[in-house]
Amino acid sequence: MSNYTSRLLFTATILMAGTILLASCSQENTGSPTGSMAENVLSGVVSLDGSSTVYPVSEAMAEEFRNVAPDVRVTVGVSGTGGGFKKFLAGETDINDASRTIKDSEIAEAQANGISYLELPVAYDGLSVVVNPSNTWVDYLTVDELRMIWQPGSIVDSWDDIRAGWPEQPIRLYGPGTDSGTFDYFTEAVNGESGASRPDYTASEDDNVLVQGIIGDENSLGFFGFAYYKANAGRVNVVPVDGGNGPIAPDEVTINDGTYSPLSRPIYIYLSASGAAKPQVRAFVEFYLDMAPSLVSEVGYIPLPESDYIAAKAALANF
Repeated sequence: MSNYTSRLLFTATILMAGTILLASCSQENTGSPTGSMAENVLSGVVSLDGSSTVYPVSEAMAEEFRNVAPDVRVTVGVSGTGGGFKKFLAGETDINDASRTIKDSEIAEAQANGISYLELPVAYDGLSVVVNPSNTWVDYLTVDELRMIWQPGSIVDSWDDIRAGWPEQPIRLYGPGTDSGTFDYFTEAVNGESGASRPDYTASEDDNVLVQGIIGDENSLGFFGFAYYKANAGRVNVVPVDGGNGPIAPDEVTINDGTYSPLSRPIYIYLSASGAAKPQVRAFVEFYLDMAPSLVSEVGYIPLPESDYIAAKAALANF
């Protein structure tokens, strides 16, 4: 059993009236259960917020879901994983997009607020370190060099501070803000502690802002989700990372098999119990899991093993 499958089975099970409604509405369906049912009966709103890394997947799902449920309005916000959890745990959204797992402090807040939830992994991501295409000297970076650059108190100001022979030019850093799950993951993987980072960099919870910053700055270095690199390949250059077994660049194979280490990770959606009780929300999440293997690839991420999607659907059915 994979770690992701194990995590799926560790969640509160709440049977909602919406489940009964959805089952009754689909009894005579002979085509796609979610699609046919959605066309006939579904309306209302599905609200998502959270990670900009997960956003391309959720936005693609929302666009496709409109084709089968035109009377349902799906809203997808980008507040960062942490910012999204604040809304989710206040009961303001149905689903939170997350590029990390929920923190202990957030679990405590959920319990205090009476928020039950289901964690559903939806794809693999390889957190990508990138530079401007004008950068001709960075062939790879080791994890130790990334730590030297990004650790609290770092004195790296120019490229030659990182490696002898690199130009004596200023290095300008771009990265996710502190509400970002990507920030949390990167700082823990590279600096050994979630949230531990030098503060003097251009930060944004919107990865598109980071992309544009790196495109416009020949001395830039930054990091964000693999889908944003793939969408801008040629406009930004990816940097192979040496985690101890030689430099490895992120791609569909190295992310899936874990050799792109330590920056490969799963990404998630979190569904609240109150959201699951709404027929349109439950139908959207069912649709999300059904479509994930194909749409995840289209937006630039890597699908999970089939067994993980089967486990996710089973967990949803019992939630």
